[in-house]
Amino acid sequence: MIVIDGLYKYFRGGVKAVDGVDLRVAGGQVIVIVGPSGSGKSTVLRCINRLEEPTAGDVWVDGKHVNGRRTDINAVREEVGMVFQQFNLFQHLSVLDNVTIAQRLVRGRSKDEARSVAMAQLERVGIPEKADAYPRQLSGGQQQRVAIARSLAMNPKVMLFDEPTSALDPEMIKEVLDVMLDLAHEGMTMVVVSHEMGFARAAASRMVFMDEGRVVEEGEPNAMFARPSHPRTRLFFDQILHH
Repeated sequence: MIVIDGLYKYFRGGVKAVDGVDLRVAGGQVIVIVGPSGSGKSTVLRCINRLEEPTAGDVWVDGKHVNGRRTDINAVREEVGMVFQQFNLFQHLSVLDNVTIAQRLVRGRSKDEARSVAMAQLERVGIPEKADAYPRQLSGGQQQRVAIARSLAMNPKVMLFDEPTSALDPEMIKEVLDVMLDLAHEGMTMVVVSHEMGFARAAASRMVFMDEGRVVEEGEPNAMFARPSHPRTRLFFDQILHH
């Protein structure tokens, strides 16, 4: 479903954010990317839907060459849902309107169809009763669930999550991870950048550890927690699991 070959990304001043990453994600897999800050995790994620332009290498999603010169990137993005750290909701629109606007503009759905899809997705994330509320009336966890519903309403083939719980208060993290866990169990293809090791253990088909722009190690989560083969991975887990 996702193929990344020889991905490099340099920022101004020669900063090497991603340094030759290869990644394969099969349909229905959940890949959790972990690593220290500045290791290139989010940049890899943002190259998948070309929010960042790769310096070199190739990205394919469902057979479409994402960074090909002739590729209609909007057509690719329709298939790729993205959930950010910040919820990026339109503050002046109700929850329902936040979840219907792209369906109508991009998918060309009628008002009624968009509304019924939106309500089904709000049900799926556990907040159908908030349809008429505005983002400012919601908790952070509820806003993030609206953002997930908005992505799901577009029927994406792939969902990308960029540290979706890092802006949340601790008591709200679980409600968002539970929604993500349900998606994983339903077979959604997901790439998740997160520090939530419990989620990785429960949902990930594979965990990928990145450091300094490279993939250092990847494997099945329990095996990686128990027996990381690289000293750098071991050090990272020691810091994160035992602090």
